[in-house]
Amino acid sequence: MGYEGSWSGMRKYLEKEMLADSLKGRIRFGCTRYIGMDGWKIFEVCIDNKQVKRFSYETLFAYLRKEVYKKEIITWSDLLDYIENNPVNTRCVYVHWEFTDALAEYRNQDIKFSLNSDNPIVRMFAILDRRVGKRTLKKLKDTLDKQPEWLKQFYALRFEAESL
Repeated sequence: MGYEGSWSGMRKYLEKEMLADSLKGRIRFGCTRYIGMDGWKIFEVCIDNKQVKRFSYETLFAYLRKEVYKKEIITWSDLLDYIENNPVNTRCVYVHWEFTDALAEYRNQDIKFSLNSDNPIVRMFAILDRRVGKRTLKKLKDTLDKQPEWLKQFYALRFEAESL
């Protein structure tokens, strides 16, 4: 499941085709692939060359060790139970396939649905989208406080880039 295609094609789409003109050169998407690790990847999003969000098993494991279970050893069972019992719209940390699933969802539906998606990763893609105009952005300013903490920076960046 998720996005089908090469990373170079995905990156070209994200940084060149879908991104609002006001954000070009400021947003960078990265992907690190671990050879021999069953397709493990780390997706990252950078704003002005500073990493602001990661999507990976490693990130989720670290979060679970520090914030949830508060223990050094986290098992696959712990991780899978956490994902199963905590829907994506209630969490702040995600694995790589949630990034690619959200990208596929975003690409396969109308931008209005993406802006109002329950999935905050889908909303991240949508707020950066060139099809979202100033009138829509002005309406979205009222939703800033309702966004997850990590997502607020993307909304604020877009508002600032459009001088709203």
